[in-house]
Amino acid sequence: MKPARTTLLIVDDHEVVRQGLRTLLDLEPDLRVIGEAASAEDAVTQTKSLRPHVVLLDVKLHGGSGIAACRQILATMPATRILMLTSFSDDAIVVDAVQGGAHGYALKDVRTQDLIHAIRTVASGHGYLDPRVAQQTLHWIRDRSHAAPGHATDRLTNLSPQERAILPLLAEGKTNKEIAIDLHLSDKTVKNYLANIFDKLQVRRRTEAVSWYIRTTRASSQHS
Repeated sequence: MKPARTTLLIVDDHEVVRQGLRTLLDLEPDLRVIGEAASAEDAVTQTKSLRPHVVLLDVKLHGGSGIAACRQILATMPATRILMLTSFSDDAIVVDAVQGGAHGYALKDVRTQDLIHAIRTVASGHGYLDPRVAQQTLHWIRDRSHAAPGHATDRLTNLSPQERAILPLLAEGKTNKEIAIDLHLSDKTVKNYLANIFDKLQVRRRTEAVSWYIRTTRASSQHS
């Protein structure tokens, strides 16, 4: 029996882009495009109807924002994985997408094999950020002061130095193995640190921890 293929919904307001992506992705034995949408409203409707594993979602769409569509999709179908695929690399847009629940962010001029890797990474339950986006947009997160107003400061203070070092790596979409390599730790140690981080920040998933971290560092920079 063949393993189940990852089903995809392509959301882009340009027909040529949708058709090109469909042709490209259907060549992969483990991927299958099951639908297309051109607007934010259609994206939500098609996701509810087709229930794809992964939605490839542009930021700018006819009739609304792709980030707003992302929030709507995840509000009713939280198991859906969202990969933003767009030409926009602005800091604010990337941050808003992550805060909106997106599991990955890739630029449209990405190489074919990198896009396929991004889809597989997101489908497998991990986060993905285009390296160019990570360098350009998230560099400032790592350099910001950890101080933040209110209860956020208390939560961040409760983290150990090693746990605080892990957060920006999470924000870059790195896997446990990649974090372990960067910090010279074992995979098991990283997993234990993550469990502690989730408990201290009162979150349940990696994306929630990333969203909290980005909000906190952004608030810190605005108050500095």
